[in-house]
Amino acid sequence: MAIRSVSHVIKGIPTLEGGGFLVHRPFPSGALSDFDPFLLLDEMGPMDVRPGEAKGAPDHPHRGFETVTYMLSGSFRHKDSQGHEGKLESGDVQWMTAGRGVIHSEEPSKEFQQTGGTLHGVQLWVNLPKTDKMIRPHYQEIPAGKIPSARTSDGNVVVHVVAGESLGVQAVIETRTPIFYLDFRLEPGGKVVQPVARDFNAFAYVIEGPVLFGGHTAHVQRGNMVPFKRDGDEIRIEAPRENQSPARVLLIGGRPLNEPIARYGPFVMNTPQEIHEAFEDYRSGRMGSIDF
Repeated sequence: MAIRSVSHVIKGIPTLEGGGFLVHRPFPSGALSDFDPFLLLDEMGPMDVRPGEAKGAPDHPHRGFETVTYMLSGSFRHKDSQGHEGKLESGDVQWMTAGRGVIHSEEPSKEFQQTGGTLHGVQLWVNLPKTDKMIRPHYQEIPAGKIPSARTSDGNVVVHVVAGESLGVQAVIETRTPIFYLDFRLEPGGKVVQPVARDFNAFAYVIEGPVLFGGHTAHVQRGNMVPFKRDGDEIRIEAPRENQSPARVLLIGGRPLNEPIARYGPFVMNTPQEIHEAFEDYRSGRMGSIDF
């Protein structure tokens, strides 16, 4: 068994999204365009908002990929052109497979708008293989209480298994391609080693730091992404003993699709012609509209 080494460290770039809310985006950026099979990672917040000030992402289309929304704090409601709606609270996960196309709206819930508070979440875009890009849109929505978790024998590390497997626990979410999505919380001095298939791409994103990875001696601070080289079959994460509070790390990986990518805004296909067709379907109303 070999521990993977750190390729480099990428800092999230502040970016305004949707109706004007701030995200930190390590990719796509000048440092990394995509990380097959992943297309984008946004951390929203954490931000403290007063009543009535929270912003969201009004009606917008998607085609050809999946969005994974993980609420860490606060509350969002969502609607789509298929007649689906719901609400995400702290710790909940929504895995939306946009497939052939959907109009989607994500807004702070009415309750959160009334009270204000800390808004914090992460959204990951996962590419779909060519054979799945035009499937019917569907959702997997998992409340926090149903996301499996496990703890190391010393009690210093807890993992919530959004996708894949860790510490002997299997996720309840099904993915179109082999993927793992793990949320680790490490007490000061806590360490964990996660097995990773050699053909997987994998990266970590630090929600709370600092953190040490593998043999990398430099501390990685919050808001930074670490892509790993494919030079081993394990990833080692450690919270330095001198930390004053627990560290938190998202560890995400998947088997590359190794397919051509054509992308423009909310559409990700395999050819420029398919992007043109997506725009035509959107403009003509074939993706529907949100009218409920």
